[in-house]
Amino acid sequence: MQAMVLKTLGAALEWSDLADRWPGPGEIRVKVAACGVCRTDLHVVDGELPEPKLPIIPGHEIVGRIDAIGAGVEGRRVGERVGLPWLGHTCGVCPYCAGQQENLCDRPLFTGYTRDGGYATATIADARYAFPLGEAGSDEALAPLLCAGLIGWRSLVIAGAGKRLGLYGFGAAAHIVAQVAAWQGRSVFAFTRPGDGATQAFARRLGATWAGGSDEPPPQPLDAAILFAAVGDLVPLALKAVRKGGRVVCAGIHMSDVPSFPYRLLWEERQLVSVANLTRQDGIDFLRLAPQIGIDTETTRYPLVEANQALADLRAGRFEGAAVLVP
Repeated sequence: MQAMVLKTLGAALEWSDLADRWPGPGEIRVKVAACGVCRTDLHVVDGELPEPKLPIIPGHEIVGRIDAIGAGVEGRRVGERVGLPWLGHTCGVCPYCAGQQENLCDRPLFTGYTRDGGYATATIADARYAFPLGEAGSDEALAPLLCAGLIGWRSLVIAGAGKRLGLYGFGAAAHIVAQVAAWQGRSVFAFTRPGDGATQAFARRLGATWAGGSDEPPPQPLDAAILFAAVGDLVPLALKAVRKGGRVVCAGIHMSDVPSFPYRLLWEERQLVSVANLTRQDGIDFLRLAPQIGIDTETTRYPLVEANQALADLRAGRFEGAAVLVP
């Protein structure tokens, strides 16, 4: 197998020829057809997440086909197309797992962070954390749904049922969530980098009622806002934009420090909450619904060997939607 491997935090990924790997008990091997490039991958590469496994193969928006099955795996078959998300394993016995909060497991493994991921021609996965994808849709189009879509869905559910929804940072996740929210009959307000007219036009094309810079107030108070940009300075701005009793959801796994802000922005029962990881039920719910919505993922395709360029382009905001690596 071949892979792009992170050996030193902050360094470029290295193209590597590796020995073939075989699934152990409860595992499957997946031949990778496409792997999305997520901002979390940047946080892993930059060392902004604690204690990554090194060396590590990044990538956790994986679409591929099972080509080997380990002992004890039931209900899977060679050739089946599956998706592998960020959550790659949970202990099943801690209080969070027992309380149906496996996203908060005390001893989890995360794909592309603490277990090898999909910037490779093949990967090993816990069979219980692989979602069946069926045959509808291209591998490239489905890949962003495995994190941008799933985390976006969980964030949308936690944001509540409000009709006026703000999305701060209109990248891979927001461009999917905007389509889901519009399908639900909500009004979407898209906040981008100040002066980024191209992304604002992209948001309007996907159904946004309004699009402007993150430094602009929305034309009317929001019921809820979701922050996909990992910028702590946006928290006070979002709190200021939501109505009394409104909710601000921080959807990223990492964020720069939140600055001090006056209590009046939080007062009147505004809520500030975070989203951590996902559960398998999130995946079941969202992937069942996605075909009904008709989500159109905007993707930019890169060969696997150009993973470093894809990460650089993501960091610089050089494309709309999501980047996808294809072996």
